[in-house]
Amino acid sequence: MRFGLSIPQGSGFEIVGMPAAKQWDSIRELARVADDGPFESIWGSDHFLTYPPSDESVFEVWSMMAALAACTSRVRLGQLCTCMGYRNPAYLAKVAATVDVVSGGRVEMGIGAGWHEHEWRSYGYGFPSAADRLGMLDEGVQIMRQMWTTGTATLTGKHYQVDGATSRPLPAQEGGIPLWIAGGGEQKTLRIAAKYAQYTNFGVPLDEFAHKSQVLAGHCKDVGTDFDAIVRSISFNVTIGETEKDVADKLAWTRAHYEPLLPAEELEPLMQYLAQGLVGTPEQIVERLTEAGRTGAGYVIARFIDAAYDRTSIDLFAGKVIPELA
Repeated sequence: MRFGLSIPQGSGFEIVGMPAAKQWDSIRELARVADDGPFESIWGSDHFLTYPPSDESVFEVWSMMAALAACTSRVRLGQLCTCMGYRNPAYLAKVAATVDVVSGGRVEMGIGAGWHEHEWRSYGYGFPSAADRLGMLDEGVQIMRQMWTTGTATLTGKHYQVDGATSRPLPAQEGGIPLWIAGGGEQKTLRIAAKYAQYTNFGVPLDEFAHKSQVLAGHCKDVGTDFDAIVRSISFNVTIGETEKDVADKLAWTRAHYEPLLPAEELEPLMQYLAQGLVGTPEQIVERLTEAGRTGAGYVIARFIDAAYDRTSIDLFAGKVIPELA
C-alpha cells in the first residue's frame, strides 16, 4: 500500500487562527516533513473558499504546487482534485507541465468535474449541469493528454475549442503527467476514468469502495482498457492516538476547533462524517487499512485535521501505521 499526505490549504478550516504568513510557513513545513518521511506524495484541494463559505484564508492549489515543487525534492505533488471548469484546459495543461519540469517530474494531475455550486457562481463561472460539467471533464482531459504527449492540441468540442495550442516544455515525465480521475459517478465519471486514468479516487466511504471498483471494471471492459492497471486510491480523515483516551481527546479537540466556525446544524453532520474516517489507535487503523487493501485500495491519502497545529498525529501514523502496510 502507498501513502500520501493531505496538506492543509484552508478550505476545511485547517489553518484558522494564524496570520497568512504563518499559515504558509505551516504548509511549507508540513510538505518538508512529508518529503523527509515515508509518504510518497502530498496533496492539496482545489477550492477558492471554505466550505461552508467564510472569510478564512484558502490558498490556491496550483500556486501551492509551484511553490512546493521548489521547496521539496522527493515527494510527488497532487491535487484532489483540480476542477476542470475553473481553468481553461489548455492553460491548465501548460501550468501543470511547467510545474512538472520545475519539480523534476513529480506532478500528479488529480482532475474532476467539480461540485461546489457556491464557489462556481461566486467566481463567475455559472454552474453548468452535471452532464455539461462531465462533458467538460472528458474534453479537457483529451486536450491535456494531447498537449503532454505531442506538445500541441487541437479539438473542436462542445465545451472547448483549441486550434494548435502548444505546451513547451513538455512535462518531464515520459508519456505525460499521470491522471487521477476523481469522483464516483457510475455512468459518466467512472467511464471517463476507465478511458483515461492511471489512478482513481472515488471519494466514497470504504463500504462503498468495492462496488465502485466493480462499476469501474465494467467500464474498462466496455472501452477496452486494463482495469488492473488503474491504481484505486481512497482518502481518509485520520484521528489517531496511542490509546483510546488519546483518540477521545483528539475528537474533543476537533469538535472544539470547529464549534466557533460552524453552526450546530453543520457541526454535527461534520463530526459524523469524520467518524467514518480512520479513527483509533495505530493497531485499529492498521486493521481498517488492511480491510481497505482487500477491497482493492492500493493508495491511501491521509488528512489530519490537526496537522497545522500539532504534528504528533502525523508522526504516530508515519511511525506505527505506514511501516505495517507499505
